[in-house]
Amino acid sequence: MPSIAIGCDDAAVDLKNKIVDWLQSNNIEVTDYSSDSNRDSNLYPDIAWSVGQAIKSGKHERGILICGTGIGMAIVANKIPGIRAAQCHDTYSAERARKSNNAQIITLGARVIGEELAKTILQAWLDSEYEKGRSEPKVKRIAYYEDKAISE
Repeated sequence: MPSIAIGCDDAAVDLKNKIVDWLQSNNIEVTDYSSDSNRDSNLYPDIAWSVGQAIKSGKHERGILICGTGIGMAIVANKIPGIRAAQCHDTYSAERARKSNNAQIITLGARVIGEELAKTILQAWLDSEYEKGRSEPKVKRIAYYEDKAISE
């Protein structure tokens, strides 16, 4: 199983803690990038950036980001060149995020889904691997436009 980086803002502490326990009970190495031990107010962009950078540097293979909706975390993580983050609230999207888009980060909304659905979605994502095939030219094109945006 991959090494997982996880992070959440103050809206998702309870769900994140349950997910960390679940991952660890399944013998998955997880590192928490949240600064929420005292439920301090932390801005989700800082947490998403930290997790995204940890993935980009190769410290972890995949990342899980959780905020109220999952939207803000996905927006921030996708600002990091080379990172593909997908907001997923169902198993099909989670599976396709990996298989078709090679998304290294999944984002979830603690105010959108509950604990058991989150675990089911994460299991689908963890069990999926990138299938190059027809998706390879599309993922390469994402990288092309990313490089183009950086150079402009």
